[in-house]
Amino acid sequence: MSKRVCKSFMVLIGILLSLGWGIVQAEGLVMTSPPRETKAAGEKLYGPVAKYLTQVLGVTVTYKYQGNWLSYQREMRDDAYDIVFDGPHFISWRQVHLQNEALVKLPGHLEFLLVVRADDKKVNTLEDLIGKKICGISPPNLSSLAILDVYRNPVRQPVIIGERGGMPGVAKAFKAGYCEAAIFRGTFYRKKLTEADRAGLKILFRSKPFPSQGITASRRVSAADRAKIRVALTTGKGIQVTAGILKRFGGKKVKAFVPTNSAEYKGYNTLLEGVIFGW
Repeated sequence: MSKRVCKSFMVLIGILLSLGWGIVQAEGLVMTSPPRETKAAGEKLYGPVAKYLTQVLGVTVTYKYQGNWLSYQREMRDDAYDIVFDGPHFISWRQVHLQNEALVKLPGHLEFLLVVRADDKKVNTLEDLIGKKICGISPPNLSSLAILDVYRNPVRQPVIIGERGGMPGVAKAFKAGYCEAAIFRGTFYRKKLTEADRAGLKILFRSKPFPSQGITASRRVSAADRAKIRVALTTGKGIQVTAGILKRFGGKKVKAFVPTNSAEYKGYNTLLEGVIFGW
């Protein structure tokens, strides 16, 4: 390739990149999260973050509420989101398929327990639950997918009974006898169940630890702006505007998001692919 052609090519690349940034400036960036709360609650949690990032980046960042999982899934697959807060399996999927990058996360890890009643003599192994009912949060919630991951054969799986009300709803349904087993987050099992409750249970399976929920940026967000977001959401005012998210999903002891990288989320996309409840 001649120097003249090479130079022209580089100029063209520069023009295309500048046009792409011009589109971002004109249309802004879209921030979202899974449909886990009402619209009003979503606006309260994520609206201040979008407003703050608008100031940090100099580009309008708009929070978009999604009211159901089908819309969330469809628009994610269509690459409609630029800044997303959600779980490790979604983060990993976007990294593989949409070239998103993980920027910050809640500190710590996620783990999930599959429990049965201690006096249930019929259930002692994972195979004993094939075809049986398990109280949990409907897929694609990570808790249920983490358990279904050990039942990769779709004709030899338990039946997940999706319960409303998060982990407390799961515990209530299981206690009422609707299911033979239940899926609890490790922290819920340790901190929210009473000692008497735990004494009446036996742990049949404990998942591997997953990195916690985090925030990703799309390929439309420049490397420089990704760096700004990392700093902005882990220091100063960023800690204040994310306080609601931290409290709800991290608990009282979590004080701030921490920086992360895409390598930490590698491989978890398989929870959403090649499975009956996947994408």
